[in-house]
Amino acid sequence: MSWKQHKRDQQLLAQEKGYCRKAWGDKLTVCLAYPNAYRIGMANLGYQAVYSLLNDLPFCLCERVFFSPPGEGDAPRGKSPVSLESQKPLKEFDIIAFSIPFENDYPHVLALLAGAGISLQASLRKDFEPLVMAGGIAVTLNPEPLSSFIDLFLIGEAEEALPELAALYREALIQGPDRRELLFDVQRRVPGVYVPQLYSVSYRPDGTLEDVQPVDSSLPRKIRRRWEKDLSAFRTDQVISTPGSEFGDLFLAEVSRGCARGCRFCAAGFVYRPVRFRRKEALEPSFVRGIAEGKRIGLLGTAVSDHPQLADLCRCVLEGGGTFALSSLRMDRVSAEMAGLLRESGVETVALAPEAGTQRLRDVLNKGISEDHIFSALEHLVQQGIRQIRLYFMVGLPTETEADIEGLIRLTRKIRHQALQLSKGKKPFRRITLSVNQFIPKPFTPFQWHPLEEVKDVKKKLRRIKKALHNEGPVQVFHDLPKWNYIQTLLSLGDRRVGQILAEVHQLEGNWSQALKKVPLNPDFYVYRPKGLSEFLPWDFIDHGIDKAVLIREYRKALSEYP
Repeated sequence: MSWKQHKRDQQLLAQEKGYCRKAWGDKLTVCLAYPNAYRIGMANLGYQAVYSLLNDLPFCLCERVFFSPPGEGDAPRGKSPVSLESQKPLKEFDIIAFSIPFENDYPHVLALLAGAGISLQASLRKDFEPLVMAGGIAVTLNPEPLSSFIDLFLIGEAEEALPELAALYREALIQGPDRRELLFDVQRRVPGVYVPQLYSVSYRPDGTLEDVQPVDSSLPRKIRRRWEKDLSAFRTDQVISTPGSEFGDLFLAEVSRGCARGCRFCAAGFVYRPVRFRRKEALEPSFVRGIAEGKRIGLLGTAVSDHPQLADLCRCVLEGGGTFALSSLRMDRVSAEMAGLLRESGVETVALAPEAGTQRLRDVLNKGISEDHIFSALEHLVQQGIRQIRLYFMVGLPTETEADIEGLIRLTRKIRHQALQLSKGKKPFRRITLSVNQFIPKPFTPFQWHPLEEVKDVKKKLRRIKKALHNEGPVQVFHDLPKWNYIQTLLSLGDRRVGQILAEVHQLEGNWSQALKKVPLNPDFYVYRPKGLSEFLPWDFIDHGIDKAVLIREYRKALSEYP
């Protein structure tokens, strides 16, 4: 490790509040890896929660590592990553634990392992090498593209499962069994654990999957995700505060998990069921701590707007001398009271998600939002002095037509006109920001069988939207790059064979176009091919408590909305 890197890490730690640095000794040592930049990882509440969970175990020590050090771009190839707290090489830890919320970060996982000198292929790792594990929403949905590189996955929520796993692994290290014996024991004893090496995959002649089966009858046939029944029994809030994170001015607190709405495109709304809310009294200590640190309270959750005590939570923060922020609001939940609380908190921009420009397409999505809801929410917000609105839309949706794109443009113009009219004689309305993203089919949703729309067609739609709204005054349009949506879909819907592409991407230092050409595997098979409703999908061996027949029924119902 260079002196420059050591000095940078020390400066970074000096800016943080709340990090934990334990003395090395006989503790189980875990390096918690986030496969992206420090500023992004430290804004991830799940990452911080796992850090706290592990360090709260008396027998465990947890430190952090990130793919891109702060202030730098991509980590240079050949550079050996070290932990932030003690600058220890990753090879010296017992466990390297990856927290992975986004599929497009998968290549960074390989880069971190290779940089640390750890064998990439899990099957080739020696007993003396660290155990490599992974969790997070991306791999909870579908771990298979990464399965060649990860020793074990934790499927679902970590609060109970991770301490169980850590205790068992520490016990095993003391007894000293070989790696395969240890993994077999963990797979057998800890629900929610998935060890890919202990499950064999078979394929049909047409390239689709036939089955995923355990190699031993004593192992579970299906991997049941872990979930916590009572969120109020524990806190999930920000452990480390740092100005270097993406939300450096916020103190993050989780208020809910799951969503009962059933939007057909939303994986989080299905796999985090049942919907659970933290009670106000359970959240108050988090609010007090965040306000004491001089931070705005960031209320996070899959369905924040549906929290039965949302207004009371907001008042609790305000009455405590603080302010709050919400990631987004459902438009049917924006009342005059809620808009007033936002104004009182000093909120300047509110994010709303119509998702589609026509009622027909919103019904296909099962969004549950009407145009009346949209304009009622707009009126309440503008009348309370909110002068900036961010609108989230998707393109490339199932059954989408040219009329739906025209509807998106028309709806945006109508919102602009209404906002300007409502703000007449008051402080002028400033800006509407459109965030337009391509629909990406996700596992465990009714749209998991649907293909991605062709990149070239999506580009045309995006150009049309930008051109039509170019001269609409305070309207700005932003969108992601369609080519990366193709990659995300490949990694979201792929099976184990996609790991060959990831390995080649790593060898070619991130050159996806060359890797896709070089590997004898057709990526369009996963991305552009409609899946059969009876097909065994790569993630069907995972049990999220979702009846597949329900997803099929919802998919058929969505397609029946097409005129």
